[in-house]
This record gives sequence, C-alpha cells and structure tokens, in this order.
Amino acid sequence: MKKGIHPDYKEVTVIMSDGTEVVTRSTMNTKDGVYKSEVDSKNHPFYTRGNALTTKAGRIDRFKRMYDAKK
Repeated sequence: MKKGIHPDYKEVTVIMSDGTEVVTRSTMNTKDGVYKSEVDSKNHPFYTRGNALTTKAGRIDRFKRMYDAKK
C-alpha cells in the first residue's frame, strides 16, 4: 500500500438504538470515537416487518378502486 494516501483506520464504538455496544474499526470521523446509531435491525421496518400490514392494505384498496371503477 502507498503511504500517506489512506484515511486513518481507528477503533470506533457503535452504540445501537437499544443500548448494545459494538467495538469495531472504521475510517469514520468521530470526535470522541463513539457513533450512536438511530436505526438498526431491531427497529427498522425492513427487518421487523412493521409496515407489512399497511403496505398490504394499500395494495388491496388500490385493487378494489381499480376494479370498482370499471363496473
């Protein structure tokens, strides 16, 4: 590797939204070496399927509107 062209690679403590802490290494610039995550796999709708019912209900309503208009 060439010297002087790569960013600093240092330890960063990642604090998840539920309070768990993970120590990893990163090139992220933090002033105190701590990154607080607001979204992770325990609270993101993609992982929790939180919006599945509203999405499905929206599709059903759209289907009904489409076919009720043709009658």
